[in-house]
Amino acid sequence: MNATKNRGLIVLFAGLGVNLMLGTLYAWGVISKALITQYGWTATQTQLPYMTACAVFAFSMMPGGKLQDRLGPRPIIMASAILAGIGFIFAGYFLTLLSLTIGFGIIFGMAMGTGYAAPTPAAIKWFHPSKRGIVSGVVVSGFGLAPVYVAPLTTYLLDNFGISITFYALGIGFFIGIMLLAQFIKNPPEGYCAPVPANYVSKDVPGKKPVAAKEYHWREMIKTKQFFMLWTMLCFGTFAGLLVIGQLSNIGLEQAGIQAAFTLTIIYAIFNAFGRISWGVIMDKIGGKRSLLFMFMIQVVFFAAKPLFTTPLTLMISIAAIGFTFGGMLTVFPAMTGNYYGMKNFGMNYGMVITAWGIGGVLGPLLGGIVRDVTGVYTYSYMASAAISFMGAMISLKISAPDEKHKVHPADIGQGYTSKANDDACYVSNNE
Repeated sequence: MNATKNRGLIVLFAGLGVNLMLGTLYAWGVISKALITQYGWTATQTQLPYMTACAVFAFSMMPGGKLQDRLGPRPIIMASAILAGIGFIFAGYFLTLLSLTIGFGIIFGMAMGTGYAAPTPAAIKWFHPSKRGIVSGVVVSGFGLAPVYVAPLTTYLLDNFGISITFYALGIGFFIGIMLLAQFIKNPPEGYCAPVPANYVSKDVPGKKPVAAKEYHWREMIKTKQFFMLWTMLCFGTFAGLLVIGQLSNIGLEQAGIQAAFTLTIIYAIFNAFGRISWGVIMDKIGGKRSLLFMFMIQVVFFAAKPLFTTPLTLMISIAAIGFTFGGMLTVFPAMTGNYYGMKNFGMNYGMVITAWGIGGVLGPLLGGIVRDVTGVYTYSYMASAAISFMGAMISLKISAPDEKHKVHPADIGQGYTSKANDDACYVSNNE
């Protein structure tokens, strides 16, 4: 039992480490500021590689997830390491808008998508479903936490060695780190049953015979209205969250006079990672539906009031709140996808859901850059984000699990686990 538990923890923290490497996306604000000040790029131009990376990241999760379901996580993460190294070195060698869009946007975007698709499903399979929220939160927290070290490291490299060497160093470092961590990540053996937590109490309905949970193929999943509701909410949340990430340094300088380029990026990263873990715990207690409602409403409040935050302290508080809620969404959505549609095809299924992240990741930064260039302020972008977050909150009130037999959280359905498969948490590989 201890060996099994230790193996699960190794996979969990190795997955966290992979995402710590891939989360460089959230430190783009530091690079974009250097491109504006040193190379004369416009705000819109700096967002092209960034939003390309967002889109490619999301859409490459579909093939990455499908391959993960078939081949297991290790080869997919190793491929991610190779792509990460190539992408950064290519971008740094040519150092043009086109090369950064191809190298960082497309190639590194593919590295993020394939690498991000593999660790979470593997880690979840080692633990009981009652821990799905917190396990998902810990793994993906690395992606949000990455800017804590990447932002100051990138700033140091930019100040002392220039943009090209910065890209080379990051590419080589990520290749080595991700490749090593991939060796520790694997799925459980066929027939493995996750141990039931000591304090877990099954909430089966008295007198009701447990039934097998339905495992949805992606073709079945997209026929349910819940898929489109999840997709739309994630798109709305991403639009609002990523609108500010790519331009944090510029927002801090223009709105509150914050000179240190990476200050807001680090604050955002810390609370983004904290939110991923915290909302995982919260979701395990109150369910995904209520968690999403609270997160969206917090975003409504802070985006609507954001133009008023013109001092360093108030702007930092607003950035922390937005990072906390957006990070939580990237924990809740994969957990809800697993709860609603099962784990057998989770990689591909969540790959379909997270395409919404790509659409929101293009529209949010693009709007933010264009509005800033045209109006000179970000106020109108904030108002749009508040309105979209409110619409997300309204959708969260309507969503429910797609199948009565597959509703697995008492806060979402009014009853607890009714599936023997869920209570035993036995892993079945995908041999299709």
